[in-house]
Amino acid sequence: MPATHTVNGVDLERLSATISAVTAEPSLARFEFRAGNQWLDGGHSRTTIKGFYGVGQEDTTRTEAFTVEADEPLVLLGRNQAPNAGEYLLQALAACVTGTVVYHAAARGITLDGLECTVHGDVDLQGFLDLDEGVRPGFEKIRVTMTATGDFDDEQLAELASLARFSPVRDSVSRPVPVSVDMVRG
Repeated sequence: MPATHTVNGVDLERLSATISAVTAEPSLARFEFRAGNQWLDGGHSRTTIKGFYGVGQEDTTRTEAFTVEADEPLVLLGRNQAPNAGEYLLQALAACVTGTVVYHAAARGITLDGLECTVHGDVDLQGFLDLDEGVRPGFEKIRVTMTATGDFDDEQLAELASLARFSPVRDSVSRPVPVSVDMVRG
């Protein structure tokens, strides 16, 4: 098997080939991810994730669906059976920002020995409970702290910090994204 050149666990030949393919045919960059959710009881629900569309076709590489359960903590009338949706949003942000920095650092030849990400989100339940119209139902502020280890200088550390701007989830939560909700009779 031929040896591949990797940085931060990223195969640079495949990354370069992906960039070249998308540069030549921008439509290959269009993806649609999907998730289906079923309410189970109280605040408990189960999300199933399997198929997605990308690189000009429906993906068939996933033979089994991923399932993710969500619930609420006891203090929010749940049964504490899983993280709540807001906690999953923070997890998604942490995972996406981390992955984004790792991939972009690899593309720039910056080797990381370690990268940790901590995310804190502040929410005021008065918005969710419809008690104060001036309070939004979602997070008021989200703070991300990343700790990078490796042999790099201050300029490269600043560059690493700037790479978070390419995170799709960070972009989605920091700038308005149109969301439509349709309710149909089952």
